Amino acid sequence: TLLASSADAPPIVDIEDAMVDDSLLKDRIQKLDKLRGFTKYKRRGDRYRSAQKRVQDWDEISLRQTKAQLQVQAARCIDCGIPFCQSDVDGCPIGNVIPKWNELVYRDQWREAFNRLMATNNFPEFTGRVCPAPCEGACVAGISEKPVSIKSIEAAIIDHAWAMGWMAPSPPARRSGRSVAIVGSGPAGLAAADQLNSAGHRVTVFEREDRIGGLLTYGIPNMKLDKRLVERRVDKMRQEGVAFVTGAHIGVTHSAKSLAADHDAVLLATGATWPRDLPIEGRQLEGIHFAMEYLTANTRALLKRSNKKDMPVDTPISAAGRRVIVIGGGDTGNDCIGTAVRHGAASVVNFELLPQPPRQRAQDNPWPQYPRVFRV
Repeated sequence: TLLASSADAPPIVDIEDAMVDDSLLKDRIQKLDKLRGFTKYKRRGDRYRSAQKRVQDWDEISLRQTKAQLQVQAARCIDCGIPFCQSDVDGCPIGNVIPKWNELVYRDQWREAFNRLMATNNFPEFTGRVCPAPCEGACVAGISEKPVSIKSIEAAIIDHAWAMGWMAPSPPARRSGRSVAIVGSGPAGLAAADQLNSAGHRVTVFEREDRIGGLLTYGIPNMKLDKRLVERRVDKMRQEGVAFVTGAHIGVTHSAKSLAADHDAVLLATGATWPRDLPIEGRQLEGIHFAMEYLTANTRALLKRSNKKDMPVDTPISAAGRRVIVIGGGDTGNDCIGTAVRHGAASVVNFELLPQPPRQRAQDNPWPQYPRVFRV
């Protein structure tokens, strides 16, 4: 909320709370105070859709802000001198130059913001949705106020770019004459393929599953990352010259020697799909499944349907009408909870090994470390 200059001054209403419609907000954008924005304008993140509605479908759970609302959020980014948000130690692990594209969004220069974002991030439509946003935990404004809504701005920039046609296929102007085989089509494999192809090398990505994307496709549920976004990006890469081979299990369907012989280089970008088991009493009983087994089966069934909005999903592992226990309270456990609820589970209980974290940072978890706080 805007702060009054003195105790006798009339209170000033937050710019978004006073909003009548988006056109009014656009008019007020011209009067935004960028210098003191982090103290004058309250943080606004992407809102969740109604819980009653979102548990009835597999659509993404968040609602996007308007461009004008995001300009207000970008105005909260301060001239902090040393932007910890882009540090690869506590902030962004890929070194996004966040203050730069925040400034460009504030100035309504979306094309320039898009160019700046793409200079350091291969897939902002993915990171803007599923990244835990350590950049926000390291935001300097977060020392005394709420951090800047960096993740929301990032997702909005790339979504706007797709809508404007700025993400048209762009094959390299010339080829190097060299070829690279990449084993694994998850985030690492796809990012490597994008970089190497842009450099002019011929790239072939080998994937064991029937669809490209790895964790992006079968590990993250559709309500957190719509698979149409993954398919759209893969289609773009294919048009830019990247070749994809599915059903390629290296060592089974394809030998490692043949990959090495047929290419100038081989890059291993395989994921960690081997689950952690619990050798405890009763482990052999029926109805006990690994998380990835459960999530993959659900997404596979969802993608096979013509209408992906229908409920429920005809999956071989269904929680419909069952009393479910999810062991593990991290991202994967949360994905299993959301999936079980959408299946129509009779009840869902979550077991977590660690004690419940505090609502605010503990003394041993200072800024700019990632805040280990209770988020449910």
